[in-house]
Amino acid sequence: MKVDAFDFDLPAENIALHPVEPRDSARMLVVRPGEPFVDGHVRDLLSILRPGDVLVVNDTRVLPAELTGSRIRGELRAGVSFNLHKRVDAQSWKAFARPAKKLEVGDRLELGDDGSIVATVAEKGEVGEVMLRFELSGAELDEIIKAHGAMPLPPYIGLKRGLEERDKADYQTVYAQKDGAVAAPTAGLHFTPELLDDIRSLGVAIERVTLHVGAGTFLPVKADDTADHKMHAEWCELPSDVVDRILAAKARGGRLVAVGTTSLRLLETAARDGVLKPFTGDTDIFITPGYRFNAVDVLMTNFHLPRSTLFMLVSAFAGFETMHRAYRHAIESGYRFYSYGDSSLLFRAD
Repeated sequence: MKVDAFDFDLPAENIALHPVEPRDSARMLVVRPGEPFVDGHVRDLLSILRPGDVLVVNDTRVLPAELTGSRIRGELRAGVSFNLHKRVDAQSWKAFARPAKKLEVGDRLELGDDGSIVATVAEKGEVGEVMLRFELSGAELDEIIKAHGAMPLPPYIGLKRGLEERDKADYQTVYAQKDGAVAAPTAGLHFTPELLDDIRSLGVAIERVTLHVGAGTFLPVKADDTADHKMHAEWCELPSDVVDRILAAKARGGRLVAVGTTSLRLLETAARDGVLKPFTGDTDIFITPGYRFNAVDVLMTNFHLPRSTLFMLVSAFAGFETMHRAYRHAIESGYRFYSYGDSSLLFRAD
């Protein structure tokens, strides 16, 4: 399909720069096939979810993966910044660099506010991407990145107001556990410990999966046709015991509810042959209208950018025309868009 088909006008006043408080007071637009849209709030999940349903959340934890510092070449030093987006191994990360054109393979880097994170440009790729090899590795590397890196806010937030101290908590889900993401799974930002407890009390199972969200999620689609767009790969894991519990719940009539497009992309990757199976590895699944869904019944997700791969995904899930109408309704009704914005609850259109 033409990428232009996924464009729409979004007024600047609909872009959220901070989350609401408490988190679960955000608005939520409920979209069911063939039914009128319902304006509600996130806590309405308690009247929509049913005993026996399975709520799947992504427990990745955002690393403060924006690093600034100096490029060292002989006696010359120059300012440089990186947004880490995918771990390659215990010692190496792929990153988007600024300014990338002035970097060369072999350049030494001193990053962080005190220059204590030392790395080398190991490879140089396309579209400003490089691979960095650090002197430290594993948990030691993660800890020093946490100590000296900045939270990688989406560009449409960071450029408007800059990083604030509260973002360290705001841009992290309450169930974040496994370090590795450089962007938050934002649908999960709406949950509070109290809401999760109330959901469990309904008889709804909450299962954890992991997909380390990459900064590629912010990249614009530059191709004119969706067939020509290449997704960045992201590492993910769906354990076998979680699969067993999901399959047992679905066999009893329970619905599989994915919290966020990241959870959905992992579940659909693991069910590509029609049967949900354990999965560990990279996924670059790109879901556009015409895709046949094999696992997820309901999707909770925020409102996404025009022309983005995520708007393409929700259009595939709930219907192309339906989602264009839903987004027009959301804009006209004052819903807040993007990472810190409101939510939608989409029922699959078969």
